[in-house]
Amino acid sequence: MQITRKYINELSYKIVGCAIEVHKQLCPGLLESVYETCFVDELNSNGFYVQRQVPVPIINKGKDLGTNLILDLLVNDFIIIELKAVEVIIPVYKAQLLSYLKLTGKPKGLLINFHCENIKDHLVPLVTEEFAKLPDS
Repeated sequence: MQITRKYINELSYKIVGCAIEVHKQLCPGLLESVYETCFVDELNSNGFYVQRQVPVPIINKGKDLGTNLILDLLVNDFIIIELKAVEVIIPVYKAQLLSYLKLTGKPKGLLINFHCENIKDHLVPLVTEEFAKLPDS
């Protein structure tokens, strides 16, 4: 199967649907770790392959400098999910997701905040140059 922008966007849409389902069940006000556990279960139940707490290596000039970066979720090896349960999404959260995307070479990321009334209204999707390189469909 060829990976396309359409495929990545369809995956993202389904992932957001899973987040909405978890949000409906739990509502705002819980710890991020609770949402993560339930969200991973929902994703797995819907046939997604999910990796949790994935180390992100920092490589400079071909040299691995180690890591202290850990991304929340990697779904189907293409989409990085950064989860939050906060009142306000601040710019550093977007920078965090963008760093993970650039360092891993993944095409798309989703910043999902569970501490809100409507997941879609607070969702932050980010794409990279890798996404732009993919064929449309």
